[in-house]
Amino acid sequence: MSVDFRVGSGDPVELVGALARGVLVVVVAYLAAAATVSLAGSALLSTGLVAPDSLGYRVATYVLQAVGFGLGVGLYLAFGDRWDLLRARLPSLVDLGWTAAGVVVILLAAGAISQVVARLGVSVAQNQVVAAGQQDPTLFLYLVPVSLLFIGPAEELLFRGGVQGILREAYGSVGAIVLASALFGGVHLFALLSGNGQLTYVVIAALLGLILGYLYERTDNLVVPSLVHGIYNATLFAVQYAAASGLAGA
Repeated sequence: MSVDFRVGSGDPVELVGALARGVLVVVVAYLAAAATVSLAGSALLSTGLVAPDSLGYRVATYVLQAVGFGLGVGLYLAFGDRWDLLRARLPSLVDLGWTAAGVVVILLAAGAISQVVARLGVSVAQNQVVAAGQQDPTLFLYLVPVSLLFIGPAEELLFRGGVQGILREAYGSVGAIVLASALFGGVHLFALLSGNGQLTYVVIAALLGLILGYLYERTDNLVVPSLVHGIYNATLFAVQYAAASGLAGA
């Protein structure tokens, strides 16, 4: 499937309605994630297998949040009977080729953006996950498989499968990619430590979201951006582990 430049009907009511539905599915997903972490997390703590401040519980909360995203999107799609929005299948050789290309492009783009930001002397806020991993680098190791299996797929299900799918109907492919990426970047604000550079982080996330959105429209297969997203995050966490544990300088 090629990316089209259709803008949609131009009907203000349709455009506003689609954007509102896109925001709604994000809200529903985040509420479901919060409920899942709270309820399932409490149940896990009640077993006595993990302590509230343990590494195991922290990793479990990331997994539960991803599961909650999936449940939230599923509830929205089921309530509106809009399962047709999701386009996913087992990846073909062509899909795998796009996946490999996507991983290379998104890593190069992230590196290039980092270089530009550094040259401009612009500060970038720190993600809470990175801050926690620097205190206990083992967290980064756990997050490698968690990113591949849970975080990447869950976030792509929400922002590309759900939000972009909803927006596509009114805004066309390009408009949907841009708006879904803006929302994707915006929600990262809640994962940042307070301080300077939060807007910079949000903009960077939105720019990388454009790549993921394009891959979804180009391949018509949600599995492709899910893999790229998961591999990208896993790579960053592996690099963070090497740096935090001293392996990078060994």
